[in-house]
Amino acid sequence: MADKAAELPVRPGRRRSTSQYELERVAFELFERDGFDATTVDEIAKGAGIGRRTFFRYFESKNDVVWGSFTEQLDQMREQFRGRLADEPLMQAVRAVVVEFNKVEPAEVDRHRRRMDLILRVPALQAHSTLRYGDWRAVVAEFAAERLGEEPGALRPQAIAHAALGVALAAYEYWLEHPDVPLCDVLDEGLAELAHGFA
Repeated sequence: MADKAAELPVRPGRRRSTSQYELERVAFELFERDGFDATTVDEIAKGAGIGRRTFFRYFESKNDVVWGSFTEQLDQMREQFRGRLADEPLMQAVRAVVVEFNKVEPAEVDRHRRRMDLILRVPALQAHSTLRYGDWRAVVAEFAAERLGEEPGALRPQAIAHAALGVALAAYEYWLEHPDVPLCDVLDEGLAELAHGFA
């Protein structure tokens, strides 16, 4: 059987660069071609022209490749919440930040769609995704708690965080089924409905 990773195209005359972005690119090609479960860390590393140990400098596991720079993005999300005006309605602020958090450059839309397709539809990723969803909810709950003068673990901040995540996931599912509809438009509509109690 031929080495799957060795079959990935390499730009002639150039040594493969190593970066988190490049590892994601190689991994996504392998996931799309061979399936997430069938692709190994060794194959991703070889496809990127690096060793296994170098792979683990960038990602803790194959699962983490799918989530990319999510931790850094959550830090940016916190900063966006800190920048909201104090008199802005709570759910309006959540809506604005979640929509902003999900904006991607036009050239990255297809890659983002592949990412979300893996996150939402690959059974092997579900346990890992649950942890990531928890990290996302924690950021929203922290902001809601500060605005409400409560602890992040209190019922209202947690309910807001869980509800916002639920709307975001529903929006992603809808977006995957309707690729011509901009993701941020779907998120904005869903979060506006949440803010009004779906009345």
